[in-house]
Amino acid sequence: MTISETAQKHLKIMLESDPDMVGLRVYVKGGGCHGYSYGMSLEPTVTDDDTIVDCDGVKLILDSQSAPMLVGSEVDYIDELMGGGFAIKNPGAKSTCGCGESFSL
Repeated sequence: MTISETAQKHLKIMLESDPDMVGLRVYVKGGGCHGYSYGMSLEPTVTDDDTIVDCDGVKLILDSQSAPMLVGSEVDYIDELMGGGFAIKNPGAKSTCGCGESFSL
């Protein structure tokens, strides 16, 4: 898993504003119109079950169930006229919904 340069800049600002947070947890959960959906949250801790991906000082935290579904994925930051935010680009997704938050493997 990687993080784009744009996403990395935004995430560094967020992490610097809250020193209790150690990184961005990226996870997959069941649900959504295509079977799975992505989730992200700033995390204050990691567990022994987590995989930590250090991307130039920014930590991505993956739990053991989500990590295999996110292999080769990239966290990106999209800045559009109608809003922006973090997004996942997952080459392992066979199909996605229009919103980009739900996918199937």
